Amino acid sequence: MGSSAERRGSPSRRAKKEQIIEAAMEVLARDGLAACTARAVADASPLTKSAIHYYFDDMDEIIDGAMDRHMRGCLVRIGEAADRHERPADRFWAAVEAYLEIFAERPNAALLWFSYWVDVGQKGRLEPIDRMHRAMIDVLRDLLAEIPVDDPPRRAHALFSYLLGTLMQQAVRPLPFADLRPEIATVCRLDSALSL
Repeated sequence: MGSSAERRGSPSRRAKKEQIIEAAMEVLARDGLAACTARAVADASPLTKSAIHYYFDDMDEIIDGAMDRHMRGCLVRIGEAADRHERPADRFWAAVEAYLEIFAERPNAALLWFSYWVDVGQKGRLEPIDRMHRAMIDVLRDLLAEIPVDDPPRRAHALFSYLLGTLMQQAVRPLPFADLRPEIATVCRLDSALSL
């Protein structure tokens, strides 16, 4: 078995790693974090369990890659929702609504994210989830800065914290986005004219 750097090298190796990450994404989305084992990923891909161990050092590396890919997909969808609008306030509201819709469409997604968060915390490996959270906060910060609001970084952080809690509440008792907008406006200290 070669070093991790050697295993990353060639286009063929990168393609195999890509297949493994895509299979892990499928397993995570369908069955959750606990079910994402080397065997389950192998069953969802054209590769064997030993090939998975050859291309990756451990399952954490695979899961981090798959969760990062899920997050990037969310960011793309949020950006596309914002880009359909011209006015900064409309861009902001479309992005926030798209974020919540992603999780509403996939009820297990919020549980997957929180399971992942707990898992990396218990293992003392917070960097991957922190990087993903910062990416989302940066998007919110940029959208809020366009409006503009006072202290966009602080407002974006507060909004992200609010959204995390809202995801869990929505999984238990969903509320329409119209009911959440006034709370979001308060968290972001948006002018009442912009919050409608």
